[in-house]
Amino acid sequence: MLEKTMRLNRLFDFYHPLLTAKQKEYMVLYYFEDYSLAEIAQYAYVSRQAVYDNLKRTEQVLESYENKLQLYEKFKQRTKLLKDLNESVAETTNNEQSLILIEQLRELS
Repeated sequence: MLEKTMRLNRLFDFYHPLLTAKQKEYMVLYYFEDYSLAEIAQYAYVSRQAVYDNLKRTEQVLESYENKLQLYEKFKQRTKLLKDLNESVAETTNNEQSLILIEQLRELS
């Protein structure tokens, strides 16, 4: 559950501008503010089921955006390459490996 929440938080970071106002509001309340479905329902004057359905659809939308655009996956790859590059440069004896890592990073941009 924690992995799913962390992934959805990351996807939200990348794709929230593409969501509707209600989708953003429910996601923030549920995943960031830790409101329960019942609390969100009471706040929004809708049923608990309506909140649940909205959140599930929003999760599917976020995953769909990621499948098509892969912004989060590329971010993870860039982060790993930067970490590897940093380690390689710290060794200073492996300049060839550093150049390869830099080129891979350029290709991702």
